[in-house]
Amino acid sequence: MPDLSLVILYVDNPAASAAFYADLLGQAPAEQSPSFAMIPLPSGIGLGLWSRHAVEPAATAGGGTEIAFMAADVDAVHAEWSAKGVAVAQPPTDLDFGRTFVALDPDGHRLRVFWPVAP
Repeated sequence: MPDLSLVILYVDNPAASAAFYADLLGQAPAEQSPSFAMIPLPSGIGLGLWSRHAVEPAATAGGGTEIAFMAADVDAVHAEWSAKGVAVAQPPTDLDFGRTFVALDPDGHRLRVFWPVAP
């Protein structure tokens, strides 16, 4: 069975997006060209940033999505990202599944940080 190895976001400027994510996640790109950058994550999954102007076949608008990051101290991550000037769409709050907040990358992709409640 295939295994998930890479999540790709279509972005306006791969270099700017790579700089944003490298600063946000503390991880430098492992691969970078004018139309693509890839940042390896500790989980082993890569985060690909592909120019929406160069992707083949051309991308069409899809449904809403989020990239979710688990963090034991949601409020600390929120404070850190806010200090970096990251836009926040939802401040830290408690929902049915746990503590969470939602930030936005430069292209408007939703980045959810959460910690689940114990079952």
